[in-house]
Amino acid sequence: MSPIDVLWHLSGLVAPALLTAVLASLAAKWLWRRELAALPWLRLAVPTALVCALISLGGLLLLGQDGRMATYGTMVLGCALSLWWRGFLRRP
Repeated sequence: MSPIDVLWHLSGLVAPALLTAVLASLAAKWLWRRELAALPWLRLAVPTALVCALISLGGLLLLGQDGRMATYGTMVLGCALSLWWRGFLRRP
C-alpha cells in the first residue's frame, strides 16, 4: 500500500467522526444559544472530535471492520456525552 493510500484510508476512518463532531457542535451552539454563548465553538468541537475519532478507532480494533452500526451508535452517544460534559458541566 502506498503512502497516499494510507492517507486516504485514515481520512476515511476519521471523516465520519469529524463530521459528526462539527455538526453536533454547531447544532448545540444553535439550540442552546444563551447557555453556550460564552463558550467558543472550537472548545466544543475539538474534544468532541477527539472522542468520536477514538470511538471510531476503537470500533475498528474491537469489531475488526470500520463502519459498523454499533460503532456509529457509540460515536453518537460519545458525541452527546462529550458535548454535555464540555458545554454544561465543565464551565471555563
